[in-house]
Amino acid sequence: MFAPAEALAPMVPRPFRVAARWPETRGVVTLALEPVDGPPLGFAPGQFTMLYAFGVGEVPISISGRQDGQVLQTIREVGAVTRALCAAEPGEVLGARGPFGSDWALHAAQGRDVVVVAGGLGVAPLRPAIRGLVADRERYGRISVLVGARSPDDLLFLDELRALADDPGLHVATTVDHAEPAWEGPVGVVPELIPDAPFDPSTAIALVCGPEVMMRFTAEALLDRGVPAERILVSMERNMKCAIGHCGHCQFGPEFICRDGPIFPYERIRRLIAVREV
Repeated sequence: MFAPAEALAPMVPRPFRVAARWPETRGVVTLALEPVDGPPLGFAPGQFTMLYAFGVGEVPISISGRQDGQVLQTIREVGAVTRALCAAEPGEVLGARGPFGSDWALHAAQGRDVVVVAGGLGVAPLRPAIRGLVADRERYGRISVLVGARSPDDLLFLDELRALADDPGLHVATTVDHAEPAWEGPVGVVPELIPDAPFDPSTAIALVCGPEVMMRFTAEALLDRGVPAERILVSMERNMKCAIGHCGHCQFGPEFICRDGPIFPYERIRRLIAVREV
């Protein structure tokens, strides 16, 4: 028998069954997970789990949403553990610890314009925030969603982004590094979308996730628009092992990504993110 959820220590995986699995883009899969026993997994937008493939290992995976009470985890195949997770079929049982980490703190954005900027797989941990902003739109000012990817085939959740783009109350823009003949949108890096985004920099909050170099240039573009560094939130990634700040694998200068992050005000880590070796 599995121990009940409330009795599990932070280092003990809780069993979750794969309820559904579907491919997103090349090498990227979303799993819908439901608990084998106990309540559904509660989480705040931006948090992550340590997802465990039994007999292989565990890795940190951002939570990309909720569907019919199931938690969604979007995974890119990059190694042995993620390969096993991406190959998991409906009915298979995985382990999950968490949720862990800080969140996007949407309550602090109420009454303000919000700029969401995602690069590549970075749109996955931002997706719950986007859904929350849209669901409670009256609580916020103007909402801009800016997404970049290497190519059109690498754009995640494209149907969802298109549906958002059809909403006249939202500003949605996508760009790619390398276009294809059928692509009709912008070509370039995602920070280049910031100058045309409709927001008031004196009050706006920005939520940014993607490769570190993309986040650094995005943050600098937002600073150029006049958004203060303390209102630019970035989500960091590091090789996490314990997820509770004990092992030191995710140390980032004086910070621990799992315990103090993964979401930080840019002001707090601006000096560190510019140092390549950190």
